[in-house]
Amino acid sequence: MAKRVQVVLSEDLLNLGKKGDLVEVAPGYARNHLLPTGKALAVTPSVMRQVEHRRAKEAERQEALRQAAVDFRTALTTIGRFTVKKQTGGDDVLFGTVTNGDVADAITAATKKEVDRRHILVPEIHRTGSYKIQVKLHPEVTAEINLEVVSH
Repeated sequence: MAKRVQVVLSEDLLNLGKKGDLVEVAPGYARNHLLPTGKALAVTPSVMRQVEHRRAKEAERQEALRQAAVDFRTALTTIGRFTVKKQTGGDDVLFGTVTNGDVADAITAATKKEVDRRHILVPEIHRTGSYKIQVKLHPEVTAEINLEVVSH
């Protein structure tokens, strides 16, 4: 049985890996497809140095994104409370519900910074009052904000 060879991917390949990954493949697959089409590079010391350099840069970038998310979480908790105005009927019951888009608009209005509405977890809100809302700012950073739903 032939041994496996290592190559560094030059682009994202489905079921194999992402650009810059070091993967082991069959020698024929590397020799006949990946290397001639430029989808992978043979492993050499200089290529490995480039891969390590890219990984270090990506780690720095991810840490900067995480730190920015932590700073934004601090800003959100400093603001304290966000307000959403909705039309109500009798007994403070809302016409409709408060959506994650409404919460995203309230955060954007208060902080002048966009928050993706898909990362906001809103419980079912059908009445006026105070609610706790979770906002995922980064895979490792989640903020909890206070939302005040008032009648307008």
